[in-house]
Amino acid sequence: MRWDIGFIFLTLLAEIVGTIGGFGSSVFFVPIANFYFDFHHVLGLTAVLHLASNITKIVLFRKGFNRNLLLTMGIPSVLFVLIGGLLTPHMSSQILELILGIFLTLFSLFFIIEPKKVLLPTTKNAVLGGVLSGFSAGLMGTGGAIRGLTMAAFNLEKNVFIATSATIDLMIDTSRTVIYAKNGYVTLDIIYAIPVLIGISLLGSGIGKLLLRSIDQNRFKQIALFLILGIGLLTLGKVVFAKI
Repeated sequence: MRWDIGFIFLTLLAEIVGTIGGFGSSVFFVPIANFYFDFHHVLGLTAVLHLASNITKIVLFRKGFNRNLLLTMGIPSVLFVLIGGLLTPHMSSQILELILGIFLTLFSLFFIIEPKKVLLPTTKNAVLGGVLSGFSAGLMGTGGAIRGLTMAAFNLEKNVFIATSATIDLMIDTSRTVIYAKNGYVTLDIIYAIPVLIGISLLGSGIGKLLLRSIDQNRFKQIALFLILGIGLLTLGKVVFAKI
């Protein structure tokens, strides 16, 4: 594990930005870690980081949960993260990187161009959001952006939003960690790094919670979308230049 100061700082930044933006840290962490490690290794690292991160968020934002969303989004998320995770051994790292780059770029561009676009708060959309976010998390390591978009339609109070999202994410991460471990992605060096990951999660989530008290969340989400766009383009550039 190359735990240099730059990677630790970027991981901490991903935790802070993911907490404030409501997208989850993986949408930033996965492409960042991908510049340091093999993509399959990144999937295992992300699952373990998220376990620590989401337990931290549940403790910090324990102001109540939306039980309906825990069922309608959580159950399909768990089922489809297993499907996505089982598919990863059959796909090369480059293909997974390409899918991730395209997803991040198109997702961010759509909501930069259509900032007022929202989903209707229906059970059907909650289930569909759970299916897509779970499958995306299993296959690409990140599904928080889709889950955040879906949950935004239900106009939840900020602390309830984060606590509910973190609980669903914890269900997803527990399931995919088992699959990734079976696939050989959760290696001993990742297990040894758990104390470091817990420390980063505690610090990043804590800073994010403090900043949420004074920051304009809508404006921050726009900034976060541009960051996601930049990361998506960098990921695509990495894949393209690797082939030249």
